[in-house]
Amino acid sequence: MSVLDSFSLAGKRALVTGGNRGLGEAFARGLAEAGAQVMISGRDEERNAAAVASAASDGLTLHSVVADITKDADIAAMTAATVETLGGIDILVNNAGICYHRDSWDVPDDEWDHVFDLNVRALFKCSRAVGEHMKATGGSIVNIGSISAMIVNRPQNQAAYNASKAAVHQLTKSLAAEWAPYKIRVNAVSPGYVKTEMAPVDEPQFKRMWIEDSPQQRYAVPSEIAGSVVFLASDAAAFCTGTILVIDGGYTVY
Repeated sequence: MSVLDSFSLAGKRALVTGGNRGLGEAFARGLAEAGAQVMISGRDEERNAAAVASAASDGLTLHSVVADITKDADIAAMTAATVETLGGIDILVNNAGICYHRDSWDVPDDEWDHVFDLNVRALFKCSRAVGEHMKATGGSIVNIGSISAMIVNRPQNQAAYNASKAAVHQLTKSLAAEWAPYKIRVNAVSPGYVKTEMAPVDEPQFKRMWIEDSPQQRYAVPSEIAGSVVFLASDAAAFCTGTILVIDGGYTVY
C-alpha cells in the first residue's frame, strides 16, 4: 500500500454524531470525500436533511438518522440504523457536544448535568454501542476533544465544558488501552478556536485573547480540522491509539 493509498477510506462505513452542522458536518463530508459511506446523526430532522442535501449538491452521499444521544434507546436505534443502512460500522466520530459560558458560581445543576451528559456520558455510551460491532473486525473511534481540556480559556468562563473535555481526553486514552486487543483504535483531535455557530471567534470581545494570542494570528474553519479526523480514521494512523492530536494554530505553545 502506498502512503497516499493508506489515507483512503474506500469501503469503510462511518457514523458521525452531531453531523448536521459545523465541525460535525465538515467531518462527515471529509470522510465521504475520502471514500467512506457516512451516516450522520442529529436531533433535528430538518438540519439532517439540509446537510444531506448540501452534500449531494457537491456530489457527496450522506445518510442521516434522527437521534438524541443523551437517551440510551436513541443510541441503540441510531447504531442499529447505521448497521442496517451501511452494512456495519468501521469508524465512529464522537462529535456531538455543548458549551455554556457562565461563571462557575452561577452554573446551575441542570446545566452542569447537560454538559456532562452529552459531552462525556453520551460519548462513552456511543463508543460502547458501536464498539460492540467493531469487536470482531476492529475499527477506529475518533473523539472530538478540545484545547479546553489543556488550558483555561479566556475571557469567557466555562468550567463545566473544560472539565468535560478533560474527561474526553482521559476517556480516549482509557478506551484505547482497554480495546487495543480488539483492534479498535481510539484517538482524539483537540481543536483550538474554530469558527462555528458554537464558537463566535470573530466577535470583537474575543479577538484579543482568541486570535491575537495565537502564533498564527487567526482562527480555523471546520474543513481545516476534517483532514486530521480522516487521518486518524484511516490506515495511515494504524499505529496511533490513545493519541490526542492538537490542532490549534500553535495556541497552546505559549
